[in-house]
Amino acid sequence: MFAIVRTGGKQYRVAAGDKIAVEKLAGEAGETITLGDVLLAGEEGAIADASKVVVSAEIIAQAKSEKVIVFKKRRRHNYRRKNGHRQQLTLLRIVSVAAA
Repeated sequence: MFAIVRTGGKQYRVAAGDKIAVEKLAGEAGETITLGDVLLAGEEGAIADASKVVVSAEIIAQAKSEKVIVFKKRRRHNYRRKNGHRQQLTLLRIVSVAAA
């Protein structure tokens, strides 16, 4: 069975055993959480009622993504700014996608 869940403003297609990286969620490594916002669920071409599907996941680790360099420049004005950003991520292992 698969499900489409929304977390952190993005949507992910998940099935049992998948590993995904999502925007930072509260919790420590080893904890089990429930992803609540299930948009769609199905199994082999048949669509199930998404309101009755529960997606549970285990937190593998809290991590940071790749560094993104932000460089701003205005020509002929001696204006240069260099900044970097690393987004906080949570690595999840989907434990189960099951109808409640």
